[in-house]
Amino acid sequence: MLKKFKNWYKNVFGSRREVVREETMDVKNHRVEIHDVTYFVAKALFTDIPEMIEIERAVYAGQAPWDSTAFANELRREKDRLYLVIRKNDKLLAFIGSTFDERNRDAHITNIAVLPEYQGKGLGRFLLKIMIKKARKLNYKTVSLEVRVSNKSAQRLYRDLQFEQTGVKRGYYFGDHEDAADMVLYLNENEDEAAAEADEQDQNTEPQTREQN
Repeated sequence: MLKKFKNWYKNVFGSRREVVREETMDVKNHRVEIHDVTYFVAKALFTDIPEMIEIERAVYAGQAPWDSTAFANELRREKDRLYLVIRKNDKLLAFIGSTFDERNRDAHITNIAVLPEYQGKGLGRFLLKIMIKKARKLNYKTVSLEVRVSNKSAQRLYRDLQFEQTGVKRGYYFGDHEDAADMVLYLNENEDEAAAEADEQDQNTEPQTREQN
């Protein structure tokens, strides 16, 4: 009897969970207004990869922490990865990527980048809030990320969105071996209220990018 109940519960509620997850990970192409400017938001495609790499190079003085293979491997994992891009006049200006870990109920920001000339215009904040909203819809516990300890502007933005620093990864970044600050947003009712308040505030700092380990 217990086994039958477990199977029934899994079939009913497991399938519902899968439906919610599929709906959450599905993003339709659409226009958005950010600080009174119209942009186009879409899921990242394989054809976007060259432009995503160019954004990284623009942010990192010619260096691209991720190559085309790394991005392609991420985009293939549609069930637990979500990558979004922002365009204006068909030019890719910013992107974000996240893993959605069902076991740990954590959405981990793997990569976020905004063209330098478009930083301070709310694009990074907008993309982060999309991922936070989706994590809440999935009833996740946390949204997590790593950020360079020297990237104070990004850290200010994350703290403004109620992220907290939880630790430091020594020598985390490839190349210069800079330390990374671990930051976590705990998703609960208090954070929901704080997020609603943050929606009403203008933010003039943007993150650059964060490499994946």
